[in-house]
Amino acid sequence: MTNNTPKIILAFSGGLDTSVAAHWLKDQRGYEVHCLTIDLGNLGDQEGIRKRAEEAGAASVEIADAKDTFIRYFIWPALQAGVVYEGRYPLATALGRPLIAKMLVDKARQIGATAVAHGCTGKGNDQVRLDVGVQTLAPDLDIVGTTREHSVSRDEALEYAAKYGIHVRQSSESPYSTDENLWGRSIEAGILEDPWVEPPEDVFEWTRPLTDTPNTPAELTIRFEQGVPTNIDGEDLSPTEIVQLLSDTGGQHGIGRIDMVENRLVGIKSREIYEAPAAVILLEAHRALEDLTLTKAQSRFKNTVSQEYADLVYNGLWFSAHHRDLAQYVVSTQRHVTGDVKVKLWHGNVTVTGRRADNSLYSPELATYNKEGDLFDQSQAAGFIRLHGLPAQVQAQRQALAGGGDDDLLRLAAPEAN
Repeated sequence: MTNNTPKIILAFSGGLDTSVAAHWLKDQRGYEVHCLTIDLGNLGDQEGIRKRAEEAGAASVEIADAKDTFIRYFIWPALQAGVVYEGRYPLATALGRPLIAKMLVDKARQIGATAVAHGCTGKGNDQVRLDVGVQTLAPDLDIVGTTREHSVSRDEALEYAAKYGIHVRQSSESPYSTDENLWGRSIEAGILEDPWVEPPEDVFEWTRPLTDTPNTPAELTIRFEQGVPTNIDGEDLSPTEIVQLLSDTGGQHGIGRIDMVENRLVGIKSREIYEAPAAVILLEAHRALEDLTLTKAQSRFKNTVSQEYADLVYNGLWFSAHHRDLAQYVVSTQRHVTGDVKVKLWHGNVTVTGRRADNSLYSPELATYNKEGDLFDQSQAAGFIRLHGLPAQVQAQRQALAGGGDDDLLRLAAPEAN
């Protein structure tokens, strides 16, 4: 290598595609390749990852532990916001991509690289999330999408690896494409591309089938501080411990399986299978605590913000002023989301069985139907109802129920004039 050789940072998973990409970037594109593997949880065979990077000719390989950062600065804010894409997907993969983009940029700055690379396909969402993230943080860096630019079949990739002495784990084509981190696991491709076909049991690794779940439910109490979980069953735990405990326990009870057809950013529909036990449990518990602590107006507007927030994350716009503005609103809503939620986990279901908040808006004295201790003055209700219905009454008399043809549905509710 000469000092004039350009350096590139490759987001390296250690699988077949990125192992081949590392060698291809060096051999065909003339880069000094530095592999960066980012551990967002559930990263296996780290020694094997390092070995394959070295066999592919990487000048260096770093395995960075980013689990705590991922949870504190990406998962917890998303939980506080209640983000779920298209009503079901907790955005596990999508939340990890902006952190990967930032760490690629940081590494590039550290060693003076002029480019970064990834192995995302040209059909998926992740290429957008990584490219936009890098472009936003470091517009001067070149981006090489190795799979987009050098698409090869699985057999060709295996032949390439064998030719250059790269000992990859795959010896035959896997039927599925997977990605996982602490917040969830995604599975796609193979037989799953037919949305009529039930997912075979071998696609799942974190969650048991309902026929194999315990006969006795698990009951847990989760403590939240300003919308962030801090404690389970009275024991203070680290963020990683909380997510892992709920993932393991929820998975044993078959919780967190998601089968959906989602709308990808690139314009196609895709059948996706997800496993996200911890996410499903915490989102449900957090929502229950907000029921006690947010007003009706706050809850309804926050639902709108949550949908916008989810779209923003899914579409790769984490590093945007729009995100900052939405996040500030979310943080404000969480000031009083402090309390405890009891959940029962059983046969694939999360059931909230109790909730209490330090500053709850729920008042037993107002809600009770018992005369003793009832602070609600029912005699005021008739006047309230008259005022509440006044606009509808005026409009009905002057517009809505006046005239209209025989096909006017409102005439069904209008008495005939004598």
